[in-house]
Amino acid sequence: MKNTLIQAVALLLASFNALHAADSRPTNIVFIMADDLGWRDLGCFGSTYHQTPNLDRLAARGVKFTQAYAANPLCSPTRSSILTGLWPARTGITAPVCHLPEVVLEKRLAKGNPKTRVLVAQSVTRLSTDYLTLPEILREAGYATGHFGKWHLGKAPHSPREHGFDVDFPAWPGPGPAGSYIAPWAPAFPQQGKLGEHIEDTTAEAAAQFIRQHRDEPFFLNYWLWSVHAPYDAKDELVAKYRALADPANPQRNAVYAAMVQSLDEAVGRVLTALDECGLTEKTAIVFFSDNGGVSWDDKAGKGHKSVRFQADMTSPPTSNLPLRNGKASLYEGGVREPCIVVWPGITKPGTTDDTIIQSVDWLPTLLDIAGVPLPQKVKPDGLSLAPLLRGETNKLDRKAIFTHFPHDTPASGQKPGTSVRRGDWKLIRLFANEPNGSDTLELFNLRDDVGESKNLAGDKPELVRELNALIDTFLEQTDAVIPKLNPAFQAAASAVPEKNADPLQGWVARNAKAVVSNGILTLTGQGAAPFLGIGGGGAQGPIKLQLRARCAQGGAGKLEWIPAGKTQTDALSVPFQLAGGDWEELTATIPADALPGIIRVYLPAQQQDVEVDSIELQTTGKPRRWDF
Repeated sequence: MKNTLIQAVALLLASFNALHAADSRPTNIVFIMADDLGWRDLGCFGSTYHQTPNLDRLAARGVKFTQAYAANPLCSPTRSSILTGLWPARTGITAPVCHLPEVVLEKRLAKGNPKTRVLVAQSVTRLSTDYLTLPEILREAGYATGHFGKWHLGKAPHSPREHGFDVDFPAWPGPGPAGSYIAPWAPAFPQQGKLGEHIEDTTAEAAAQFIRQHRDEPFFLNYWLWSVHAPYDAKDELVAKYRALADPANPQRNAVYAAMVQSLDEAVGRVLTALDECGLTEKTAIVFFSDNGGVSWDDKAGKGHKSVRFQADMTSPPTSNLPLRNGKASLYEGGVREPCIVVWPGITKPGTTDDTIIQSVDWLPTLLDIAGVPLPQKVKPDGLSLAPLLRGETNKLDRKAIFTHFPHDTPASGQKPGTSVRRGDWKLIRLFANEPNGSDTLELFNLRDDVGESKNLAGDKPELVRELNALIDTFLEQTDAVIPKLNPAFQAAASAVPEKNADPLQGWVARNAKAVVSNGILTLTGQGAAPFLGIGGGGAQGPIKLQLRARCAQGGAGKLEWIPAGKTQTDALSVPFQLAGGDWEELTATIPADALPGIIRVYLPAQQQDVEVDSIELQTTGKPRRWDF
């Protein structure tokens, strides 16, 4: 009897201790980030076209931040800011170029030429392992860490595994899914799904499995969705569904994009369901965010966003960010204001809205605070912890201003290199060396009265402009930012349009595309399935190295093709290359030494967007051939 009583007491004590241990376990953290999702793309943020029941349900459980900002209007810089807590101006990752072959770890101005009026930044191309990142800190504190989906901060030795993640799925360093969202994917992609399989379903299931495997220990799940970045591709049945729902009067009416948003929402639903099934919903803090604004370039409707499978559905931009101005790759609100949901069970009040100004640099200190992990002494984030705000301990952050530094120009969005500051209701944008005399352009907006940034008040409030501009000066100095400037070697004559009787393409021929040369730049607009520039081989013997300086908004795959002398198209050979998108890029591809090409062709992703070409050079064992358009 005595032994039975002792055993019963022991069992009760063991149950109590197990329950107490479970209650004291650190909060799990799930960080979910969309790619290119606009501020108004979710039902809970005002979309009347896109259907997002899972994210709407998540918002009902927590707080929506209506003034949440990415640290940059393009993806890789924002991603780096989340993991380090540092402004991109400080790290030097200011453009989405981290998949390019060249490893650049030092920030600097890009090289110009006599046709380059303003020298812009050359972005760093890898997230240096010198930084102590969020997953590294959490792993040291006992968290299991897993990264799923898009990375775009560098391949090994700069992959998720070198930055604190135990798991990296699918371990792909590229800027988007390999060729398509729908399998079959490109042969180089680490995963090969069944025909018709959606990459987001595959990735979300892997993330859900991570939750199941680590249900008994604290974990940090970092799910960075591929969606809704180009290529614009979706499940056939969902595209058909949204075709039927499209309203011509609704600025959001792109059926392919809407179908992609639904697949994004369903992927989030898989993760939420896994938490429910494991009994972890009340023990897990969840953040939903986007890396930059939605693609809404009206001047590119039907030209810059064609889909391989759904061209007829791409006659309007992918989305509309109205009432915000512009979209992805822009310093205006449409490029940097993001949908944001935070759920911290037992802390955040369900179904609430907060208009506090927050930024992606805040996530590192915030998530460490939620996890109860002290900030390491060597980590000095530019962001602030939102935890006191979420706990209700304060209704205001001790912050003077937020900054966005984008030292690049992007033709699709019309963005010139610049920096913005927001303090309270006021926002100042400085565009570097943008005036004819080389001075900066200043634009001042009151976002409380004019969220669409339609009225520049800089001329009406010179004192306020000086104050905010001084804040930008201090920010640029403290972050050691790369500042665009006038090119001292710029020669206006070098960028002049050729004479009418001259051949503007200088011997090149455009096929399946329209080619226009203006101010020293050749712009290629696709008018068929495989646009390219072609020229005769000129009798040159290989190896022949192609050097191409080009840029386009979203990036894409291209190739250098040659047809051997005396052969036909069926004998064509090629080597691939990739444009990252956003800023000017210097690309190199080589024709092997034994080749004697009769025809050389440069295929560019102009069927998806306009592609600008600044120069082409063919280096051979003899005299190089160069074209500066």
